[in-house]
Amino acid sequence: MAAFGINSKIFQIMEMTILFLLAISIDRYCFAADEDMLQDVCVADINSMVKVNGFPCKTNFTAADFSSLAISKPGATNNKFGSVVTTANVEKFPGLNTLGVSLARIDYAPGGINPPHTHPRASEMVFVMEGELDVGFITTANVLVSKQITKGEVFVFPRGLVHFQKNNGKVPAAVISAFNSQLPGTPSIPTTLFGASPTVPDDILAQTFQISTEDVQQIKSKFASAKKF
Repeated sequence: MAAFGINSKIFQIMEMTILFLLAISIDRYCFAADEDMLQDVCVADINSMVKVNGFPCKTNFTAADFSSLAISKPGATNNKFGSVVTTANVEKFPGLNTLGVSLARIDYAPGGINPPHTHPRASEMVFVMEGELDVGFITTANVLVSKQITKGEVFVFPRGLVHFQKNNGKVPAAVISAFNSQLPGTPSIPTTLFGASPTVPDDILAQTFQISTEDVQQIKSKFASAKKF
């Protein structure tokens, strides 16, 4: 009888462990992207003072809230990176609120780069409209996955992984990016580390990159007026 009781307790512990692991798996699956909408539409009230996870709904909406020309024209690429990201996310396109999707257009001058960055809230798929690009992402095991993509081709960057695109061609290039989030977020690695405000301490960056504090200060000077994109 004692042995039976012990086996019963072990079984109960195993059962609870399995249920716990299953619950974690379901939770991770259900919240892999933006949460589901709870009504037909919820056009974002961008100017509302109410702070919620997302944006509160406007009382009244029109068809115009569900249309946008945000990415209809090429962006200016005359900057230090030779590229520009033009977004069509919920901040510019209120009708996307609660829908869990957004787009962006990225234009590249010849030699232009979209520097290494991440999207903490979304995976990204790019469709090449013009030109060709060298693209890649780095896994958490530090494996580089990269290739050249050309007009008409698509490439996907998994959520949260550091990735980049570079136009090594002699003509401009452009892509449309699709995200499974209304606001995917875009921490640019160089801008985040060397252009943060307040600034990341010089000794932290010097030790991290195994360079001198003078080198850190020189790099920071290049990002002093950097803006998020």
